[in-house]
Amino acid sequence: MDAERYLDRVPALLRYAADAGPEILAADARSRLADLPATRQTRLLVYWQGDRSAREDYLSRAVLRPYVETLRSFSVPPDRIHKQGRCPFCGGFPWVGARREGSLMEGARRLLACALCGGEWPFGRILCPACGEDDPVKLPAFSAPEHPAVRLEACETCRRYVKSLDLSEDARPIPEVDDLVSLSLDLWASREGFERLEPGLAGL
Repeated sequence: MDAERYLDRVPALLRYAADAGPEILAADARSRLADLPATRQTRLLVYWQGDRSAREDYLSRAVLRPYVETLRSFSVPPDRIHKQGRCPFCGGFPWVGARREGSLMEGARRLLACALCGGEWPFGRILCPACGEDDPVKLPAFSAPEHPAVRLEACETCRRYVKSLDLSEDARPIPEVDDLVSLSLDLWASREGFERLEPGLAGL
């Protein structure tokens, strides 16, 4: 319902991406500045519908994020499909996870962070957010000595994964920074045939 009204805000966001973004993103933003309003609206609605084919459209996600973050700040949930493993507020995909200190009985809690509204929500530790697989044997975790606080929580059933940060003993890691620093893990996962559930800031 807000798509047409929000279109007036899109050019400013695209100009910022064109001026300050990495070259590939900046080129995409400059190209989109020439879009007709109908084309601009269609791009946003395609991403909004949540189809996997649009998951790599980082620019549409970035353009929509201020809008959805504003809705979250006013506790106004958007009219969007909500599925298991997605954000309970806006229906967005998790782009990163975190393991935080929990009770002595439960151990570390698993949280997922939404790529669209920026919120976090608790999620089962032995459960794939992509397909719902709950067999521990099919849910391996991969890590590397170079990035001790980071691991890939993968699923052998759907071949997707979420990158997760261990904040249970050290809360200093910053998801946006540590995601970029540990890109080598994403490159390894891609070579092994795994696909990230939602791309990180580098588009991987």
